[in-house]
Amino acid sequence: MRYRTLGRTGLRISEIGYGAWGIGRFMWIGAEDRESLRALDRAIDLGLNFIDTALAYGDGHSETLVGQVVRKRRERVYVATKVPPKNLRWPARPGIPIGKVFPYRYILDCTDRSLKHLGLDSVDVQQFHVWSPEWLEAGDWRRAIEDLKKSGKVRFFGISINDYQPDSALETLRTGLIDCVQVIYNIYDPTAADRLFPLCQELNIGVIARVPLDEGGLTGNITADTVFPEGDWRNRYFRGGRKQQVEEHTARLKQALGDRHGALAQAALRFCLSHPAVSTVIPGMRSVRNVESNCAVSEMGPLPAPALAELKNHVWIRNFYGA
Repeated sequence: MRYRTLGRTGLRISEIGYGAWGIGRFMWIGAEDRESLRALDRAIDLGLNFIDTALAYGDGHSETLVGQVVRKRRERVYVATKVPPKNLRWPARPGIPIGKVFPYRYILDCTDRSLKHLGLDSVDVQQFHVWSPEWLEAGDWRRAIEDLKKSGKVRFFGISINDYQPDSALETLRTGLIDCVQVIYNIYDPTAADRLFPLCQELNIGVIARVPLDEGGLTGNITADTVFPEGDWRNRYFRGGRKQQVEEHTARLKQALGDRHGALAQAALRFCLSHPAVSTVIPGMRSVRNVESNCAVSEMGPLPAPALAELKNHVWIRNFYGA
């Protein structure tokens, strides 16, 4: 496993991080706690030392599993979590004041709840789970960040940027209060590299690349005939004719890339790690098999320049979350 620095935090974290949404079991059907715990342990065995979870992932269930594993390991494992919006609306909606989403006391209370689930005295990275540029000069979010850092409960603070809105936090980053950002970045949607990544490099802000596999769309395993379990949120994400669209796009990708860069999912992770602004990429992992395949990507290194040039022909920006 190779390591990169998470911006000005100075934390040396694994290029492959652990996206822990799925192990929370909420919205993802099929996760089993026993396998999730085995997957977390195996990831750490392979050198992974960064786990991204959230209070909203199963109302703390993901945090509980993460804490159970992290506390027993001798290795230093860095944990990031998130404060959910109080109104439970993802993404942040225009016109809704920050007082209804992230009031001061609520930010502190959510952090305490996360620490209780994790069984830790402090969290390495706390993040706002949504963000709106309208909040820049409003509310007590600045004071909450400062007070949590002073108390020692939070070491660093970040923003999980709204889906398909990579430019929405640009001015907020200039406040100096934000140490890292989490943003959608993958083969289909590389727009974070246009303006956000250069600013992060200028300000030395860490970048956590999320949704690197397009919720499974870039694994190459989704076809028009794929059936997700009843109650699984992907039935909505890939509803209608979307699975057929995904199958057609991934078929073209496979033809263009061949097998020279690993399996399609591995090539997709290597794409993310090819940008120097990216500190870590956090694919969702619920099984030991996926952990082993994904962690192996770090030793493969970034994609070569010809492959990156070819992938520019496969940009496919669409918002399956909100559409």
